[in-house]
Amino acid sequence: MRTNSMSGGGLKAALSSGRFAITAELGPPRGADADAIKRKAAYLRGWVDAVNVTDNQGARVRMSSLGGSVLAQREGLSPVMQLTCRDRNRMALQADLLAAGALSIPHVLLLTGDHPRAGDHPEAKPVFDVDGVQLTWIARTLRDDGVLMSGEDVSVTPEWMIGTVENPFAPPVSLRAERLAKKVAAGAEFAQTQYVFDLDVFVRWITSLHEMGITQKCAVLAGVGPIRSLRMLEFLRSEVPGVNVPRAIERRLRGVPADKVGEEGMRLCAETIQQLCEIPGVAGVHVMAFGFEHGVPEILDRAGFAPRPNPTVSCGVEGGGHAD
Repeated sequence: MRTNSMSGGGLKAALSSGRFAITAELGPPRGADADAIKRKAAYLRGWVDAVNVTDNQGARVRMSSLGGSVLAQREGLSPVMQLTCRDRNRMALQADLLAAGALSIPHVLLLTGDHPRAGDHPEAKPVFDVDGVQLTWIARTLRDDGVLMSGEDVSVTPEWMIGTVENPFAPPVSLRAERLAKKVAAGAEFAQTQYVFDLDVFVRWITSLHEMGITQKCAVLAGVGPIRSLRMLEFLRSEVPGVNVPRAIERRLRGVPADKVGEEGMRLCAETIQQLCEIPGVAGVHVMAFGFEHGVPEILDRAGFAPRPNPTVSCGVEGGGHAD
């Protein structure tokens, strides 16, 4: 059995070097439009260590994450290929994982996925043959042992880094650290979180992880993103499960003229990144700016980051914010 060797770089290299890592979302288009990936890549290239290529995000049909990841690679980005259990059984999931390895995609992010009733094909039959934790175990076994779920050996093993997601704010909050611990035990090496607006709750969560020894095994990237309008604020508060926007942030955004909310949201996002840099156990941030990729460089610049890679700088300032 051989391994499928791939060059270094991207998120894995950033974490290995101890640099505060930055990833961002790159949503594939609703159409066979390779140029859409190219346009988004132009904004993110040089500013992030890797880009998440989403998998029918929100249960809405888009170009596949595998295809989007290959196109992102062509544009000089290091992709994190998302893979959900919603649309595939265990055979199809393993096939896509093998394809990602063959195509030298360096990172995969494995999750259960939203139910189809939440998206644009509510009549679609959900699969959910396995869940995100089981898929993480399948991927680790495939990579490290060279064995399919059936017990059969594979000829060449993939070498991607395995990621997962977690929501520190979803009830019951007291069990969220244990939930991530299960995913890490299954094989997760990095985790990206839901939007972090409530820093107090987040600090308690990551402190628990640190005390459990989880942050030493799994790099935690805190989810951030700009609230660009009052409509988006209402959507996050009422429609997105597990997003907690504190009243102080709501008052701040409602306290500026409507045409200034976007600017204030960007300022708030940059400030949040700076604060996250100082929290022990935070290995980086994952910037979620759907349809606003062109604003990511400005947010990162305001937070004190220079274009990547810059190995002499961590967390926007010399020596700050390394993951423990």
